[in-house]
Amino acid sequence: MLLIALALLQTTPVAVAAAEEPIAPYAQSNANAGAKPFESDGMWRAFHGREGVDRIVDGLVERSLVDPRISDTFKGHDMVRLRRVLKEQFCHLLGGGCAYSGRTMKDSHKDMGLQTADMGALVENLQAEMNEEGVPFFAQNRLLAKLAPMKRDVVER
Repeated sequence: MLLIALALLQTTPVAVAAAEEPIAPYAQSNANAGAKPFESDGMWRAFHGREGVDRIVDGLVERSLVDPRISDTFKGHDMVRLRRVLKEQFCHLLGGGCAYSGRTMKDSHKDMGLQTADMGALVENLQAEMNEEGVPFFAQNRLLAKLAPMKRDVVER
């Protein structure tokens, strides 16, 4: 499905937000988000809209930067861009109506050498932030179920 969507796209220049490092052009598509969005806005509301997603993503990044299990993973990466594309991805997947401008999960994580334990630590950090935001357990599970298949594109060893 993702390959078909990418084949239909042409490569476009990537818009760079203030303070983001420039990157090479790539085909932009909502399909790059790694999953189809929820059809209704119920999940978006369960995550408290844009403000809730912003808090969750900001907390996830901060928590992960100080997590000794995975903090090295983030060294040398553009945190401004990471925060922006994660917020776009979550907004898109949760049915918030945002477009996702990031690369595919496979391209975004290429050559990072991520392991299953790294993904597990990130998920634990995400769960902690969703709990702190007061996202209902059923909504957390629905999002995690949507994100879980991305593991095959993220974990390399």
